[in-house]
Amino acid sequence: MTQQRPATDVRELARRVLDIEARAVAGLATRIGADFARACGLVLACTGRVVVTGMGKSGHIGGKIAATLASTGTPAFFVHPGEASHGDLGMITPVDLVIAISNSGETAEIITILPLLKRLGVPLVTMTGQPRSTLGEAASVVLDVGVTEEACPLNLAPTASTTAALAMGDALAVALLESRGFTREDFALAHPGGSLGRRLLLRVADVMNTGADVPRIAPEATLAEGLLEMTRKNLGMTAVVDAEQRLLGIFTDGDLRRAVDRTVDIHRTRMRDVMTSSCRTIGPQALAAEAVRLMQQFKINALPVVDASGQVVGALNIHNLLRAGVM
Repeated sequence: MTQQRPATDVRELARRVLDIEARAVAGLATRIGADFARACGLVLACTGRVVVTGMGKSGHIGGKIAATLASTGTPAFFVHPGEASHGDLGMITPVDLVIAISNSGETAEIITILPLLKRLGVPLVTMTGQPRSTLGEAASVVLDVGVTEEACPLNLAPTASTTAALAMGDALAVALLESRGFTREDFALAHPGGSLGRRLLLRVADVMNTGADVPRIAPEATLAEGLLEMTRKNLGMTAVVDAEQRLLGIFTDGDLRRAVDRTVDIHRTRMRDVMTSSCRTIGPQALAAEAVRLMQQFKINALPVVDASGQVVGALNIHNLLRAGVM
């Protein structure tokens, strides 16, 4: 019967695993040289897709690498090597590139499809711990991801070796991302359903109040009328506009507190006398994320939205951004 180790032993084993895997990843830095640059060049020159393949744990790593490439500007997908020799090889075309992952470089399922890849003439990039293996010898470029030991105490279970392959895949994806000039907006286009996509793709026009829901008041109106407009529209502010709806200023809860300190008569005081004329604004086509930045930088809770001619076309506050999932 297996005996349970003391908690102190378990903690020490965990630290040992992390130390071995950290050293495995750190050791890759010295191998980033001409071969890595050639691999990047081949991928950048590929007019088709990057097809990633691997068996077992290497296959799981391959799936993640393919997903990372696809989300960072390099069209990619994963093909199981066992299925490839039973029909899925038809998913690979002559304009594609294959990345094969195998720590031993002798994975039978991958070796089986090498002649077919050769016949197609697709470039083959290999991530392996044995560059002189069958797979390494067949590759156009070899990325050495070998490790001195696995984190498994039996030195059998793929642990440090899969971590190293994963890290090399990330290095490749990021190098390609930079080489392509891939932007935050490009990344968001590949993730439209996530919070990142909402932050980077939503425009102010998508979240602002419009039409009758925009608080606005004439400069000749009384402070009492301005407060009523603020209350009705519930944005914590009102824009002060001229007859052509051009922005003259803004009146906020902060302006109200300052007016109260001056003991003004809300029925006699005009909005032009209590408004803030030099206020922050934003355009309707600006990213909603820019509105968040302005609010945080200047510690404000609402913004009038103006077009190029200075006309008020909308308004938004922090709650609009929260509801849209931008914050």
